[in-house]
Amino acid sequence: MTELPLPTTPRERIARAFSPDLLARVGRTIVDLLAGHLAHTESGTGPVLNWHPPEENISAARAELQRSPESQPDFEELALRCEEIVLEMLARGNNLHHPHYIGHQVPASVPLAGLFDAVGSVTNQVMAIYEMGPWATSVEVALIDAVGEQLGFTPGGFAGLVTHGGSLANLTAQLTARNVALNHVWREGIHAERTAPVMLAHAAAHYSVVRTAGILGLGTEQVLRVGLDTRGRMRPDVLDRLLGECRDAGRPVISVTACACATPLGSFDPLPEIADVCESHGVWLHVDAAHGGAACFSDRYRGLLDGLHRADSVVCDAHKMMFVPALCAFVFYKHKAHRYAAFEQDAPYLFDPSAPGIAEFDSGLTTLECTKRAATFGLWGLWNAFGKSLFADLVDVTFSMGRTFYEKLRDADDFVPLHEPECNIVAFRHVPEAMRSADARTLGDFQRSIRRRLIESGEFYIVQTTVDSVGALRVTIINPLTTADDLDRLLATLRRIGRDALGA
Repeated sequence: MTELPLPTTPRERIARAFSPDLLARVGRTIVDLLAGHLAHTESGTGPVLNWHPPEENISAARAELQRSPESQPDFEELALRCEEIVLEMLARGNNLHHPHYIGHQVPASVPLAGLFDAVGSVTNQVMAIYEMGPWATSVEVALIDAVGEQLGFTPGGFAGLVTHGGSLANLTAQLTARNVALNHVWREGIHAERTAPVMLAHAAAHYSVVRTAGILGLGTEQVLRVGLDTRGRMRPDVLDRLLGECRDAGRPVISVTACACATPLGSFDPLPEIADVCESHGVWLHVDAAHGGAACFSDRYRGLLDGLHRADSVVCDAHKMMFVPALCAFVFYKHKAHRYAAFEQDAPYLFDPSAPGIAEFDSGLTTLECTKRAATFGLWGLWNAFGKSLFADLVDVTFSMGRTFYEKLRDADDFVPLHEPECNIVAFRHVPEAMRSADARTLGDFQRSIRRRLIESGEFYIVQTTVDSVGALRVTIINPLTTADDLDRLLATLRRIGRDALGA
C-alpha cells in the first residue's frame, strides 16, 4: 500500500481524500465491522434498538462533528478515525437484523445487496439521461421488465420506472392518472375544472395517497374513503355506489386506489371485483402493492394478487418484501402509452435532439427526480447471484411466520389477535386479567405504555396502531431470521412488562 505524504496544499489534501489506498484500507475495516455487527445481531445478542432520547443522540452527533480535525491527520490516524465513526453509527442505530426486530415495514435487508448498492454509491452512478448512467439505466430497464412480467403484465405491453420510495411512486402514478383523466390540467391548472375532481381510496390506504391529493392541487378533502369489510378489505359494492354518485353529480374521478396490502392489517383487496367496477365506470385503477407485490414470486401466496395485472398502475417496493436496502420502488403502467403522461418538460441541456431514439431510455422524462441514484443495483445483484427463488423463500418464510404468530395469540388467554393475517402483518392486544374490564381508552393506553417500555428496553422492536378506534400493538415479521421461539419470547416479555406497568 502506497503511503501519501502528509498533505499541505489543497490539491494534496484532495488527493488524500480520493486515495484508492485509503479506500482499500478503510473499506476492509468497514466490511469486517459490518460482518461482526451482523454476526452479533443476527444471533439475537444485544439490544434491538439502541435507545437514547433525541436530545442525547443529537448532542452526541454534534460532539463528533466538533472532534473533526482542523487539518488532515496522517494515513493511519485517518483510517482509525473512520473506524471510530462507523463504530459510533453501529452503536446508536436500530438493529434490523436482530431477530427481535419485528416493527415497521422495513426489512433486515440481504447484506450483499448493500455492497452491490455501494458500488453505485462509490462510483456515483446517477440517472436522468441514458449517457449519464448507461449501465444503471440498463439494469433498471431489465428489472422493470422482469418484475413487471412476474406481476402478470403483458410482456412488451407495459411500462415502468423506479423511484425513491413508495410515497414518491404513488405520487407519480396518481399524477399520471390525473393527467390522463384531465388532459389539460398540466398546462392550465386544476382551477380550469368547474367541478372539483375526486380520488377514491381504500379507507385505510397509506397516508401518501391523501398527501398526493394535496400536492396535486385536488385538496385532501376530495379523497373519498371507500368502506371496508370485516377483514379490512375494500368493498366493491360500496365502490360501485360511490362511483355512481360521482357520475350522477358530474364529478370527475381521477383514480381508485386499492391495496395489496393495506398497511394497518395487511389486508389484500379483492382486485378482480374492484377491477370489474372500475372498468364498468371507465376510471383509472391504481393498486398500492408496495408491501405485498413481492408475493408474485411465491407459488404459495401469489393468489393474493389475482387481478393485479388489470390495474392501470401499480406500485411495488423492492425495499420491503424483496429485502433490499431502502429506497427502491417500482411504478408500473399497464399501457406503455402512459409512461410519459406524468410530465411535460423542455430541458435542452439534458435531452439531446440529435439522438431522439435515446430519449426512450432517459429516466428524467418519466420521474419526478432529475438526478437519481442507481436505485436498482442491490436488487439486480441479488437476483443475479441467488436467482429469483430467493424472493419466494423470503416471502414464504415471513408470511407463514405471521400465521404462526396469529395462532400463538389465538391460543393464549391473555392476548387477542385483531384479525386473521394474510401476510406477515399482525395486530393484537395484550389483555391480562386486570385489564379485562377496562374501558376502551384505558385498554388502548395500556398497549401504548407497554410498547414504549418494550422498545426502550431494547428487548424487542414492535409498533403501535389503532384498530376500531382503540390502541393496539402491531408486528411486521420482516426479518426472515425470526423464529417461533422468538415470538414466544415476545409474548413472555410483554407479560412481564405488562405486570410491571400494572404494578403487579
